[in-house]
Amino acid sequence: MHRESATDFSIVGRSDLDLLCEFLRFRSVSTKPELAPQMRQCAEWLCDLLASNGFDAEIAETGGHPAVLARGPEAPGKPTVLVYGHYDVQPEDPVGEWTSPPFEPAIRNRRVFARGATDNKGQILAHVLGAIHLLKEEGSLPVNLIFLIEGEEEVGSTNLDDFIRARRGELRCDVVAISDTGMVAENYPTLTQSLRGIAAMEVVLRGPSTDLHSGIFGGAVVNPATALVGMLARLHDHHGRVAVPGFYDNAVPPDPAERAAVAKLPVTDDDYLRETGAPALGGEEGYTAAERIGLRPTAEINGLTSGYQGTGTKTVLPAVASAKLTFRLVPNQKPDRILNLVEIFLQSLLPRGVEMEVIRGHGGMPYAVNLQNPWCAAALRALETTFGREPALVREGGSIPIVQSFHELLGCDTLLLGLAAPDCRAHAPDENFPIESFEAGIRLHQNLLRELAAGA
Repeated sequence: MHRESATDFSIVGRSDLDLLCEFLRFRSVSTKPELAPQMRQCAEWLCDLLASNGFDAEIAETGGHPAVLARGPEAPGKPTVLVYGHYDVQPEDPVGEWTSPPFEPAIRNRRVFARGATDNKGQILAHVLGAIHLLKEEGSLPVNLIFLIEGEEEVGSTNLDDFIRARRGELRCDVVAISDTGMVAENYPTLTQSLRGIAAMEVVLRGPSTDLHSGIFGGAVVNPATALVGMLARLHDHHGRVAVPGFYDNAVPPDPAERAAVAKLPVTDDDYLRETGAPALGGEEGYTAAERIGLRPTAEINGLTSGYQGTGTKTVLPAVASAKLTFRLVPNQKPDRILNLVEIFLQSLLPRGVEMEVIRGHGGMPYAVNLQNPWCAAALRALETTFGREPALVREGGSIPIVQSFHELLGCDTLLLGLAAPDCRAHAPDENFPIESFEAGIRLHQNLLRELAAGA
């Protein structure tokens, strides 16, 4: 279904950077229901951009926030490439820690600072503009190109599997390409060969029926906050391993060749210290930081809430305490099984005087691409052509749950071509995207399409 653009999005006279800044101004935070109008406006902006520049584009309803689905001109006999990305972004909190307002893009030191600059607006717009420029310059594209850009990646892509099933025929492709991953170093070409899976949950402890005066009732009533932090402290042992019984039973241990490959990457523990600003590194003993991130499963506390959070002191014994947890998984670990094990473990630690509720969140399977696939060779050539050096192969610690869905539902592999700088601050204040990476991403998209076409 062709969408007639309501706006003239001719890119003549408008710089790529202008378009990126327009894109970044939308408060497209998918986790906040009150921002649903901004989400739709952002999707419409993107759809109009594609529709005004040679693509058959539509707003595709998913049951949640809309997706943008676009198809380029037909290229008979050529492979079909699906480029996936997302226009939704993380919440901007804590707003006070931003140097400039999160939805007013600012350029400093040749970087664009805004929420979503790297994750994922800058990266996906580089692909979109690469295709638009190529189509305008050459009058055609070297492959059959599909864009699928969703609005719910940051909340687990909860509706996308059903959408893909419903429109599988339109989405059939030979390979998927995604730039929602990072580079091992700025301007260093990187192909991610695997992603960890994820399992999310929230744990809520309830004690008294209301907050109590801690002087009058403290010591006589179990404090849910005290109980919760005591339970969470038992998630790891003294060696940094996850202490949940059975957690590692199905985890595939890294083999020596994998560890040797990680050791060759141009990144060290000192680099992680500089990038994070942490006083020291930690985690499972016996592994480097890069190995812990790419090769080992983890358990993390993402948020803690209980009691009084304002300035000064308020002497309360809180009625409720909660924590948000995520577990990153390696091959053979399944999200549902991990959540079952964690819930059993926490229940075993629960003291009398409080009740526990577990709210399960999104999950995603680990993913690894077959490096012998000819599409991988094409991607590596495109990366080397774009950046002028041999690409690094990495195992990334993050999760993109839809990648496994593409494999299962469309039967194809996904190429993960990173454009994010190591210090991009994705999900954090002062998120940023180097202009050089944005411009390289436009060229990378064009080189990738040419290489994929040549390898058909």
